[in-house]
Amino acid sequence: MNKIKKFLVIGNPINHSLSPELQNYWLKKNNINAIYDKQRLDIDDLRDFVLKIKSKEIAGANITVPFKKEIIPFIDKLTPESEGTDSVNTILLNKGETVGCNTDITGFEKAIKETNYNFVKKKVLILGAGGVVPSIIFALQRMGVKHIILSNRTKLKAEELRNSYKKKNFNENIITVVDWGELPNFDVIINATSVGLERDQKLDLDFSKIEKGKFFYDVIYNPKETNFLKAGKQLGNQTENGKKMFIYQAAEAFKIWHKVEPEINEEINKLLDK
Repeated sequence: MNKIKKFLVIGNPINHSLSPELQNYWLKKNNINAIYDKQRLDIDDLRDFVLKIKSKEIAGANITVPFKKEIIPFIDKLTPESEGTDSVNTILLNKGETVGCNTDITGFEKAIKETNYNFVKKKVLILGAGGVVPSIIFALQRMGVKHIILSNRTKLKAEELRNSYKKKNFNENIITVVDWGELPNFDVIINATSVGLERDQKLDLDFSKIEKGKFFYDVIYNPKETNFLKAGKQLGNQTENGKKMFIYQAAEAFKIWHKVEPEINEEINKLLDK
């Protein structure tokens, strides 16, 4: 009998992650002899964790905040997307080498496509500068946005992110940085911070003077509606949470590991909404 393969999602915090529910659903549907779990790690655990993948103790992994960049030094190879963003959210073992992939870019692009919101020539304000933000910037530039504005509590981190794109020969002129709390004119605002994972958490930003007709997007999918999205909706704006992005990036990871295109159906939505 074949040994059961083990897959994990790692991060800190990790309790909110619904990746096991989704991945185990697809494993069962496709009769794959594997299990998927979640594990909270500290930064000092990353090297040993990657070695476990290399030794085949773990078959593959997803990486979530705050380790998408921090794990890179311990990985043998990066895909062009991971190299272009300094961000890894999926690891596989290929011919004895660990490979870092980025499925967040595709996940975000597919999710946005379903909203039918046209990002061409739009001004996008991103709250946050870590985790998934490099992937969102990468995707937004491919979508043809006019201007990306970064706002992070630690301004230096946002400036470092902008400068990293400059080094990679991206069109960094479309990226500017503003102070936290400043709300310049925008068409789209994306919450890419972890503020909202706890239901009572609120961003200390005043959206009351913003004109209607904006698009509020939150990468958080659990809870389903953060206070950020509630505020956007109450002010008459279009809102969307990160559930579809989460599903699509997970599907890409599943395909990388198992060479199978998982089915995305209504059953999945019900599973995650529980």
